[in-house]
Amino acid sequence: MDSTLACLAAWMPRQRWYAAKGRPPSLRLVSWLDLSAGEEDDAHGGSPRGGARVRTFLVADEGALPAVLYQVPVVERATETVDADSDHIIGSPTPGTTFIDGPHDPAYADALLRLVAGGGTARGPQTIARGRPFAAGGPFAERSARVMSGEQSNTSLVYEGAGMPIICKVYRQLHPGLNPDIELQEALAASGSTHVARPVGSIEGTWPDLATAHGAVRGSLAFAQEFLPGVEDAWRVALRAAANADDFRASARALGTATADVHVALADCFPTRTATASDRDATAATWERRFSIAMAEVPEIAERRDAAAAVYRRALEVPWPPLQRIHGDFHLGQVLHSPQRGWVVVDFEGEPLRPMAERTQPDFALRDVAGMLRSFDYVAGSLRLDDPSRSAEAVRGWARDARQAFVDGYAAASGGNLDTRHPLLAALELDKAVYEAIYESRNRPTWVAIPLRAIARLVQRPATVA
Repeated sequence: MDSTLACLAAWMPRQRWYAAKGRPPSLRLVSWLDLSAGEEDDAHGGSPRGGARVRTFLVADEGALPAVLYQVPVVERATETVDADSDHIIGSPTPGTTFIDGPHDPAYADALLRLVAGGGTARGPQTIARGRPFAAGGPFAERSARVMSGEQSNTSLVYEGAGMPIICKVYRQLHPGLNPDIELQEALAASGSTHVARPVGSIEGTWPDLATAHGAVRGSLAFAQEFLPGVEDAWRVALRAAANADDFRASARALGTATADVHVALADCFPTRTATASDRDATAATWERRFSIAMAEVPEIAERRDAAAAVYRRALEVPWPPLQRIHGDFHLGQVLHSPQRGWVVVDFEGEPLRPMAERTQPDFALRDVAGMLRSFDYVAGSLRLDDPSRSAEAVRGWARDARQAFVDGYAAASGGNLDTRHPLLAALELDKAVYEAIYESRNRPTWVAIPLRAIARLVQRPATVA
């Protein structure tokens, strides 16, 4: 397997989902899953499907601390059958054979859908994957598949043809535990929510535990659900509306209503709990630590330190709502607009870089609200960056109206009394803006003005207790 690892080590750092940019990988092959044979091939000892061997390698990058486990689907074909100009060739580990990035090969796409929808199994050394159909009706007939572009952390395949279109997300970084993307959307769908796509099924895997010399862990490998063709995400919808100076208040209010409906359903589906003194202490420490990091990387923030501390202090002095399961990474890009169904929320995975145990803990529902408020602010900020001659007051007014309408819709549907100056919401939005300032200073310095303006606004306005 040394040649396989060498091949993968040369290819993986160029992929968007590979986390450790800027250093050579230190790879170890943990195991693999054999997806080549269908049930008939297994029974009769037949050859791999279509002359191709389909495997999913589980590869640990031990140069990271802690080590990162990657899922790398590969199709192995005879070199003479492979288009040498393909953009999806991984390499040739041995003479006469070529590795192809699995999602871009129909042999893997077919095997993946059969496993998800048919409830089958795939096996390898100390490793097994089981398909978990959400409802009866599979397996689905074979259909054409294409890979979605632009994803950072995962790889998604869209299946189209007869029947309902399907999108299947393959998780590239693997973690022990059920992925909240699967857990929350299946629970919401089972509760009758119309604000999530219909689940099709998932793949659950068991593999050797990286943290110990023995034992195994269980986690999520893939998740398939209904694909909504011809829809746009809310970011594009909102950006176009703001650019055209269109009134977005009704749409924003409906989005607030949908968000509240999802939160209410999640509180019914999963346990909630009362925030404790230790929760307050941990939250206060997180806010303070993030602001300290921001001051070191974005010195302009230092002059706001005392005012920010006052915002955080007010949030710690008011009653807190119960903690519950939430989306965890909520912004306009995580919502689709369907002409038939309205707003549909996607990607309940949470922050992909956070450990799974953290992503599944109860949290503030208002954290999702704060994330959406920041997203409206980014619409206005991006327009000002793209066109400095555009009226600053006009785009600020658009964002202000959208933010207020969103909160009004959320408050009405959740049964609460909320406004954008609620102390806890203000603190959560401020903390999000501080995080954004750190991110932008590291990745897009020309965008740092957007969170800096938000921080200045959030620390200057008085809070109101609902």
